[in-house]
Amino acid sequence: MITLYTFGPYFGLPDGSPFVTKAMMLLKLAGLPYAEDRGGYGRAPKCKLPYIEDDGEIVADSTFIRFHIEKKYGFDFDAGLDPAQRAAAWAIEKMCEDHLYLALLAVRWLDLANFTKGPARFFDSAPAFVRPLVRSYVRRKVARNLIAQGFGRHSQEEIAILATRDIDALAVLLGDKTFLMGAKPCAADATVFAFVAHMLAPAFDTPIRTAAEGRANLVAYRDRIMQSYFGLAPQREAKEAVEVADA
Repeated sequence: MITLYTFGPYFGLPDGSPFVTKAMMLLKLAGLPYAEDRGGYGRAPKCKLPYIEDDGEIVADSTFIRFHIEKKYGFDFDAGLDPAQRAAAWAIEKMCEDHLYLALLAVRWLDLANFTKGPARFFDSAPAFVRPLVRSYVRRKVARNLIAQGFGRHSQEEIAILATRDIDALAVLLGDKTFLMGAKPCAADATVFAFVAHMLAPAFDTPIRTAAEGRANLVAYRDRIMQSYFGLAPQREAKEAVEVADA
């Protein structure tokens, strides 16, 4: 059986990381059973989650997990899509992963209120005397990485504007379809669902969440997939995050 290395369920979601949530969805779409291991972060080959172990083979990164599934198990996530649709699905996926993700990081880690009730809790298991230092160090590291990338140089208002453009694009592209490209899910649905679900997580009070809540088709899309593939009812009220992780 495949072992998927995860953070664990947070925010009422299958996992605290959108990329781990994506990997879970890919495995479910391919019909592959898997076991979760929440103790693998320290051994992560790329110092990030997710990664899988499949018959002794380690595969890191959610996109390379997809490629591994397609190659080893002969599963075509985009079966039935024409070349233009495949290209569009890939572009949409990367908009989420390489742009919208940065906005989510910024509102979770750079906003002190959201950090305190969210990512700060990820370090609760650290010894009490070093916990504040660890929280401060990691938060500064995330901020430096965002600044180096360029996204962290924007104001919170500018970040919200950019994220809202992504949200508007997703809502228009989804339209009234059941899944991104029609009646059947494709690989990009694993990513889009993960990011829509995380945008809507009630643990965080952000303009990104407000913008996503205003797109009824995105909310319904999240609800359908959450129930059908994970058996989870979405949270409707903002509550303090008991457990939080991000990657």
